[in-house]
Amino acid sequence: MMELAVHAWPGPVPVLRDGLFVIGVATSTQRAQAREQLRSATRAALAAVLGVDADAINIDSTPGEAPRIKLAGGKRAIGCSFTHDEGYALAAIYLHGAVGVDVMKVQDIQDWDNVARDYLGPQVCAALLAAPASKQATEFARAWTRHEAWLKCHGRQLSEWQAGDEASIGVALRGLPEGLVGHLAMAGAN
Repeated sequence: MMELAVHAWPGPVPVLRDGLFVIGVATSTQRAQAREQLRSATRAALAAVLGVDADAINIDSTPGEAPRIKLAGGKRAIGCSFTHDEGYALAAIYLHGAVGVDVMKVQDIQDWDNVARDYLGPQVCAALLAAPASKQATEFARAWTRHEAWLKCHGRQLSEWQAGDEASIGVALRGLPEGLVGHLAMAGAN
């Protein structure tokens, strides 16, 4: 899977693709409100996909751990991941395991090359430096969201790149608002 469409929510019931779907929600720019709006939308979308009552869906967000979804009476957890940027949020739901998602506004970052070298590694940094100057901001945002999604999926915190770290792989998200890029990573695929 190289790309995955983001389903606008509220909207038609998302279609599962290999047990996976992503919803995009216009939210408040206030973090606490955006967080609640996204979780409410996630419960509603998953309820529609599974044909269950939204009240039967609990999102467990234990500090220091990736969030998980539990269905009332169910024993297994459903993977989920959330991300926000400037009034827009994504939720990724994966019925078969861990998932990570990230979204970022494309913007010029003064020292992006130092950030890339420190956090994305020399291989990614070299590829970014080789990109045309007019595309470097977009390519940096793609590399960063791919890396952040991979970290979230694997329950790792952001840290500086170390020898032996692999370049992150991920699934590009399409259907995002103009100026945003995003990626998804899921267990077993990366």
